[in-house]
Amino acid sequence: MATLKLKKPAVPGQAGPARKPVRAGGPQPRPTLAQAEAERHRRDAARPPARRDDRPPFAERGPGRRDERAPSARPGAPGRDERSAFTNRAPQRPPAAPARESRRDAGRPPPQRPPPRSEHPRPTQPVRAAEADGASQPATMRLSKRMSELGIASRREADEWIPKGWVRVDGRVVSELGSRVLPEQQITIDAKARFQQAQRVTVLLNKPIGWVSGQAEDGYEPAVVLVKPQTQWREDRSGIRFLPEHLRNLAPAGRLDIDSTGLLVLTQDGRVARELIGEDSEVEKEYLVRVEPAVGEPLPATSLALLNHGLELDGEALKPALVEWVNDDQLRFVLREGKKRQIRRMCEAVGLKVTGLKRVRIGKVVLGDLPPGQWRYLRLDERFS
Repeated sequence: MATLKLKKPAVPGQAGPARKPVRAGGPQPRPTLAQAEAERHRRDAARPPARRDDRPPFAERGPGRRDERAPSARPGAPGRDERSAFTNRAPQRPPAAPARESRRDAGRPPPQRPPPRSEHPRPTQPVRAAEADGASQPATMRLSKRMSELGIASRREADEWIPKGWVRVDGRVVSELGSRVLPEQQITIDAKARFQQAQRVTVLLNKPIGWVSGQAEDGYEPAVVLVKPQTQWREDRSGIRFLPEHLRNLAPAGRLDIDSTGLLVLTQDGRVARELIGEDSEVEKEYLVRVEPAVGEPLPATSLALLNHGLELDGEALKPALVEWVNDDQLRFVLREGKKRQIRRMCEAVGLKVTGLKRVRIGKVVLGDLPPGQWRYLRLDERFS
């Protein structure tokens, strides 16, 4: 059941609830309509003029309308009902007035545009494989190929170092395979790559007859099986101690026929292989060749001249060579190329039969007193070219 609470009447002399203070001066009187209209006109007159001269005047404002344009504010403007049909049309702005020339700029020549950039600017970093399409990059080449051309490393070595971040182009690390560079860009390698490259060895072997240079074939063993501690030359002065890791990826840099003997180079260093058997290799190779006439007659001078220059093999002209007699039955050959069985085929072309062939020098490295079947390391002070 609800209860009602009645307020007690105020007792004279007893303090009641506090009332809000009354403003000083009493309540403000409300202005009349005429006074409010006059005050509005006074404020409109005190406003600054419009910035644009073509701003249409405002219509007479009523007591309940504020900043609203009348339909007839502009001459020829459509009415309220007519404007509803144009609500979806984009507003048309008046054309921009031409910029006025200030007194300070008067007499000055018009500003010139900066010259266009070159169509092929030099990239600050290697060109990615996806961006190198010949039409957009001038004369770029693969980073690994460029490193091989400069003699920094072989292509295989470069492809191993690039993903590891050991290669820099113009000071920037390149870690993406297939990156392309310009010929004038500078390529450097990390200290880790140089250390790894220094651990690669090159072996000089005096290959005997009956051993093949490369892979085993027809029951003959490859010459690399002769590289072991037992067959290392005692007079090896390289200072390198044999390690099993030296046999890893040890490959011949050049060929010697199974019936030939002499100096055979086996190396782990791709730079050495490219220097000796690259397409642009110019390293000399010297041979001592024992021959006998096939018809029992001495070799004429014209045939000796052909051995020096003028012969062809497989329809391709041979490079000039140096061929001279050492004694009655031995010739000295100095070649700058090494086609398969080249010396034997050259001798057959002029009526000579080869009975013995020995390679005694490659570039500046000579076979010397190295016994057949033994090997030694290439010293740090030895160079092929």
